[in-house]
Amino acid sequence: MWTLLIVLLVLWLGLSVLGFVVKGLLWLAVLGIVLFLVTLVFGLFRKGRTDA
Repeated sequence: MWTLLIVLLVLWLGLSVLGFVVKGLLWLAVLGIVLFLVTLVFGLFRKGRTDA
């Protein structure tokens, strides 16, 4: 589970950096940031729960 979250966070971070670097792809940067934050919040909520 943690591996998947880390891979997704790195992927979203890469998309947002690519969006900022390439002119005209600001929408990609915004999408990357939103997906990064959603994945981070999901990971924090999953960490708080105990799977019994």
